[in-house]
Amino acid sequence: MTAELLAAELLANSHCHTKGPYALRGRSAEPGRLRVAVWDTDPRVPPGFSNGGSPAPPPDAEHGRGLPLVRACADAWGASVFHELGAWKGGKLLWAECGGGAAAW
Repeated sequence: MTAELLAAELLANSHCHTKGPYALRGRSAEPGRLRVAVWDTDPRVPPGFSNGGSPAPPPDAEHGRGLPLVRACADAWGASVFHELGAWKGGKLLWAECGGGAAAW
Protein backbone atom coordinates (compact mmCIF):
# COMPACT_ATOMS: atom_id res chain seq x y z
CA MET A 1 0.00 0.00 0.00
CA THR A 2 2.78 2.46 0.79
CA ALA A 3 4.45 1.90 -2.58
CA GLU A 4 1.14 2.53 -4.35
CA LEU A 5 0.66 5.80 -2.45
CA LEU A 6 4.19 6.93 -3.26
CA ALA A 7 3.80 6.08 -6.95
CA ALA A 8 0.40 7.79 -7.18
CA GLU A 9 1.65 11.00 -5.55
CA LEU A 10 4.79 11.19 -7.69
CA LEU A 11 2.77 10.54 -10.85
CA ALA A 12 0.12 13.09 -9.91
CA ASN A 13 2.80 15.71 -9.35
CA SER A 14 4.29 15.14 -12.81
CA HIS A 15 0.87 15.05 -14.45
CA CYS A 16 -0.35 18.27 -12.83
CA HIS A 17 2.82 20.36 -12.82
CA THR A 18 4.82 19.48 -15.92
CA LYS A 19 4.33 19.50 -19.66
CA GLY A 20 5.40 16.66 -21.87
CA PRO A 21 5.95 13.01 -21.16
CA TYR A 22 6.54 11.36 -17.82
CA ALA A 23 7.22 7.77 -16.84
CA LEU A 24 6.95 5.55 -13.76
CA ARG A 25 9.59 2.98 -12.89
CA GLY A 26 9.71 0.55 -9.99
CA ARG A 27 12.52 -1.71 -8.91
CA SER A 28 13.73 -3.69 -5.97
CA ALA A 29 16.31 -1.49 -4.26
CA GLU A 30 17.47 -4.44 -2.16
CA PRO A 31 15.68 -7.49 -0.75
CA GLY A 32 12.45 -6.39 0.93
CA ARG A 33 12.59 -2.81 -0.39
CA LEU A 34 10.96 -1.15 -3.38
CA ARG A 35 11.98 2.08 -5.08
CA VAL A 36 9.41 3.90 -7.20
CA ALA A 37 10.60 6.72 -9.43
CA VAL A 38 8.94 9.14 -11.80
CA TRP A 39 10.86 10.88 -14.57
CA ASP A 40 9.54 13.97 -16.37
CA THR A 41 10.98 16.55 -18.74
CA ASP A 42 10.96 19.50 -16.31
CA PRO A 43 14.37 19.85 -14.59
CA ARG A 44 13.00 21.89 -11.67
CA VAL A 45 12.76 19.99 -8.37
CA PRO A 46 9.53 21.09 -6.67
CA PRO A 47 9.85 22.91 -3.33
CA GLY A 48 7.79 20.22 -1.60
CA PHE A 49 10.52 17.70 -2.39
CA SER A 50 13.63 19.66 -1.50
CA ASN A 51 15.57 18.90 1.67
CA GLY A 52 14.01 21.78 3.57
CA GLY A 53 10.58 21.07 2.18
CA SER A 54 8.06 23.84 2.04
CA PRO A 55 5.71 25.26 4.64
CA ALA A 56 2.61 23.19 5.36
CA PRO A 57 -0.37 24.32 3.30
CA PRO A 58 -3.30 25.97 5.07
CA PRO A 59 -5.93 23.50 6.35
CA ASP A 60 -8.38 24.48 3.59
CA ALA A 61 -5.83 24.28 0.73
CA GLU A 62 -6.70 21.96 -2.13
CA HIS A 63 -3.08 21.47 -3.27
CA GLY A 64 0.38 21.17 -1.75
CA ARG A 65 0.12 18.04 0.38
CA GLY A 66 1.30 15.33 -2.04
CA LEU A 67 5.07 15.64 -1.92
CA PRO A 68 5.23 16.29 1.84
CA LEU A 69 3.13 13.10 2.16
CA VAL A 70 5.71 11.24 0.07
CA ARG A 71 8.49 12.50 2.33
CA ALA A 72 6.54 11.46 5.43
CA CYS A 73 5.68 7.95 4.19
CA ALA A 74 8.90 6.98 2.40
CA ASP A 75 11.87 5.43 4.16
CA ALA A 76 14.15 7.34 1.77
CA TRP A 77 13.56 9.80 -1.07
CA GLY A 78 15.51 11.97 -3.44
CA ALA A 79 15.80 13.74 -6.76
CA SER A 80 18.21 13.68 -9.68
CA VAL A 81 18.34 16.40 -12.33
CA PHE A 82 19.46 15.52 -15.84
CA HIS A 83 20.92 18.58 -17.55
CA GLU A 84 22.09 16.86 -20.72
CA LEU A 85 19.87 15.51 -23.40
CA GLY A 86 20.26 11.84 -24.18
CA ALA A 87 18.51 8.70 -23.11
CA TRP A 88 16.63 10.57 -20.38
CA LYS A 89 15.96 13.63 -22.58
CA GLY A 90 16.91 15.90 -19.69
CA GLY A 91 14.43 16.57 -16.91
CA LYS A 92 14.40 15.09 -13.44
CA LEU A 93 13.76 11.87 -11.58
CA LEU A 94 11.96 11.95 -8.23
CA TRP A 95 12.15 8.71 -6.28
CA ALA A 96 10.91 7.27 -3.02
CA GLU A 97 11.76 4.00 -1.33
CA CYS A 98 9.82 1.83 1.10
CA GLY A 99 10.13 -1.61 2.59
CA GLY A 100 9.69 -3.59 5.69
CA GLY A 101 7.16 -6.28 4.97
CA ALA A 102 3.95 -6.98 3.13
CA ALA A 103 2.26 -3.73 4.26
CA ALA A 104 4.67 -1.75 2.10
CA TRP A 105 3.70 -3.63 -1.06
